[in-house]
Amino acid sequence: MTGLHKGIAGLGHFDGKTHLLPLRVYYEDTDLSGMVYHANYLRYMERARTEFFRSAGVSRMADLESPEPTAWTLTHADVRFHRPARLDDALTVLTTLTAISGVRINAHQRVMCADALLVEARIEACIVTLTGRPRRLPEEVARALAPFLLDSGA
Repeated sequence: MTGLHKGIAGLGHFDGKTHLLPLRVYYEDTDLSGMVYHANYLRYMERARTEFFRSAGVSRMADLESPEPTAWTLTHADVRFHRPARLDDALTVLTTLTAISGVRINAHQRVMCADALLVEARIEACIVTLTGRPRRLPEEVARALAPFLLDSGA
């Protein structure tokens, strides 16, 4: 799970310590009503966390070739839906890293359409083996993410 940058640039950009990922709502994202199906917001947030990591210098989200394969998994997601997105809307997913501990990270994510907050989530993730055992964040991953950690007083 080391995977520091090896030529894979992240999409989106940082504004201070917040990563912004622009997205577009496609027909495949919507339900019969033309609104984004609720589970797709989690997909948007997953993409945004992946691009946050890549932009921070961590390019691999799984290490399946090591003797003990590992991958990131969510351990908690507190999602609040405020307003729906619709077909063709231009969205931005904002991701802020709020905590790093030995085995987990916490992030605050918001899905916006212009200035309107559509969905927000508090996410907790950790690295686990393929049998589900938590593993410490590799030191180089923690170091790469540390500059983007939101100060608790901010």
